[in-house]
Amino acid sequence: MKRKIYKELVDWKNREQHKPLILNGVRQCGKTYILKEFGRNEFDNLAYISCDRNESLHAIYAGDFDTARIIRGLSALTGVDIIPGKTLIFLDEVQAFPQALEALKYFCEDAPEYHIVVAGSLLGVALHAGISFPVGKVQSMRLFPMDFEEFLMAMGEDQLLCLMHNKDYGVMNALHEKLKDYLRQYYYVGGMPEVVKTYVDNRLPNQVRTIQNEILSNYASDFSKHAPAQEVPRIDMVWQSILGQLSKENKKFVYGVLKKGGRAKEFELAIQWLMDAGLVYKTTRVTKPELPLKFYEDLSAFKLFLCDCGLMGAMADTTAKDVLLGDNVFTEYKGAFTEQYVLQQLLALGISHIYYYSSDTSRMEMDFLVQRDGALLPIEVKGGTSIKSTSLHNYLMEHREISAIRYSMLPYRQQENITNMPLYSVFLQ
Repeated sequence: MKRKIYKELVDWKNREQHKPLILNGVRQCGKTYILKEFGRNEFDNLAYISCDRNESLHAIYAGDFDTARIIRGLSALTGVDIIPGKTLIFLDEVQAFPQALEALKYFCEDAPEYHIVVAGSLLGVALHAGISFPVGKVQSMRLFPMDFEEFLMAMGEDQLLCLMHNKDYGVMNALHEKLKDYLRQYYYVGGMPEVVKTYVDNRLPNQVRTIQNEILSNYASDFSKHAPAQEVPRIDMVWQSILGQLSKENKKFVYGVLKKGGRAKEFELAIQWLMDAGLVYKTTRVTKPELPLKFYEDLSAFKLFLCDCGLMGAMADTTAKDVLLGDNVFTEYKGAFTEQYVLQQLLALGISHIYYYSSDTSRMEMDFLVQRDGALLPIEVKGGTSIKSTSLHNYLMEHREISAIRYSMLPYRQQENITNMPLYSVFLQ
């Protein structure tokens, strides 16, 4: 299946001054698959090594970090001639062997002619647990679950995507119902590659749910295998509470929901572990919708979202009927599915700092706030066709210089300084 990150990988390969590459991302989002495809297609040879329970690596990396000796050892281990510019060295599950990660510094300094990439399912957790990180000596990329555009690619809708990228909104509006139906399917299937492939191959919703539940079970197993033992109960409490927290009106994360009298100090490490694992994303509140947003960040108030809308549906035990038929899925649970979906698409666009705004003294709220091209961009999310919003309207009346985007189930239209965009077009921004 096509992934948009592939172009970034090719750009990295062709860059004359390339550094060793770290590919991060939540478990089972397709890191191993895309890097193997990249190695086979763009290089003469692929030297693939899994670091998980690989005792041979201890001998290869023993002593100092002599890159020439390491290259000889990796070549012997894989049976592949490692030639600069012609061979991709791919170390998978690198969190299981920290020395390989530390050695990237020396590849950058002493052997920059080689192309070496590392990945790992829980690499974010490992890095925050004390593994030495080669600061300034590596390039990092992040792979997310497949976004809606990649889902349409997998469904064979290349012509439809070409039309959408041309931004011919008149034709898009004529295809509104077709695109809305695909969006329902994406809400149900989500973006985990194994799930998407299963759905593309057979269109069987029950098989989709079976695989999603297996993925969720694997995530739960990771809690006990890889998290500090004292944090496991709290991690599970946070994880299990997210759906309920998102179904509230304001969706702000409340520690008291986890346990009576719950406090930040008790659960902050558990939340950080889930974030490092890529299982949850945090959007932080700002006290003012003004630039720079970072300056007005309120770290005590935030929302937690899951990594994938399909897994969210599996956790909520929604049925195929509930999601694939009608429009209820867009508005149920206080629009939680739709906000989850929009956040995923924004992250896939490379927008890493995403905030929201709410006022303690008024009812003004903004679902998402980002900085784009040096300007403030308010983003409103509506799960249905009712787009009345006093908060956004009043704010824009006072700030005529600011333009906003509203995502809803309505077709495209321009309304003063609000661009009304259909939900299926988020990836076009």
